[in-house]
Amino acid sequence: MYRKLERNDLCWCGSGKKYKKCHEAFDDKIMAAQEAGHLVPGRELLKLPDQIAGIRESSKINVAVLDYVAEHICVGISTEEIDRWVYRITTEMGGIPAPLNYEGFPKSVCTSINEEVCHGIPDENRILKEGDIINVDVSTIYKGYYSDSSRMFIIGKTDPEKEKLVRVVKECVEKGLDQVKPWGFLGDMAEAVHTHAEANGYSVVREIGGHGVGLAFHEDPWVGYLGKRGTGMLLVPGMIFTIEPMVNMGKADIYQDEENGWTIYTEDGLPSAQWEIMVLVTEDGHEVLAW
Repeated sequence: MYRKLERNDLCWCGSGKKYKKCHEAFDDKIMAAQEAGHLVPGRELLKLPDQIAGIRESSKINVAVLDYVAEHICVGISTEEIDRWVYRITTEMGGIPAPLNYEGFPKSVCTSINEEVCHGIPDENRILKEGDIINVDVSTIYKGYYSDSSRMFIIGKTDPEKEKLVRVVKECVEKGLDQVKPWGFLGDMAEAVHTHAEANGYSVVREIGGHGVGLAFHEDPWVGYLGKRGTGMLLVPGMIFTIEPMVNMGKADIYQDEENGWTIYTEDGLPSAQWEIMVLVTEDGHEVLAW
């Protein structure tokens, strides 16, 4: 349960002010939503100003790494080479690639091609070909703060169907982002995402979603994309989470690679695409920290 402090207590945010002069009215809004039956974030999910500043610095590295990939990715490059780029640029900027050795993941980045939905493992023998679409998913630790975002790349020229898929999934993220407002709900974002995907004849992966991030690689809340407006967790200033729908050209069904235990594929073998951004809920809207 979300509990208030006594009015003359020092505020929980560390400002040094009395609670009644700081976050009492803020907490009243959260408690009203909770009493109405909504899921609300605990205080541990609300980032404080100094934490947000550190997360912004981590995000700068994450964006710089993806910018480098965008400038250099092309036909004939191996996914292992992308992994080397990510490790080098991240460490040169003082960061650590968050995926490396995370729960046994062997590389610094995820590279997911065509029918690979996510968690593709870089490989010297996996060479990018004309017409491939690839998601490059970068995550960074910098001075203990985490950032996470991914982009889709079309290698050379591809067919109109794949090109449309890549475009539409980015539009899904943008439409979801438009719904990220303080005192709204995660379901507002989710409904915008899946409505747009389905209107274009696509399906949204159900089992894998976004997540809170900043002080750890994966935090609450889990962020799905099949919710309805007015449902899901209350969006409160200070929350940071990813919007990263995985949109399939065909059916939503997926399976995991039994050999490597990581890579997720579409069951029907049709392409999948994903964009990922990292967003902070602010007092008057949102701020995209990593993209």
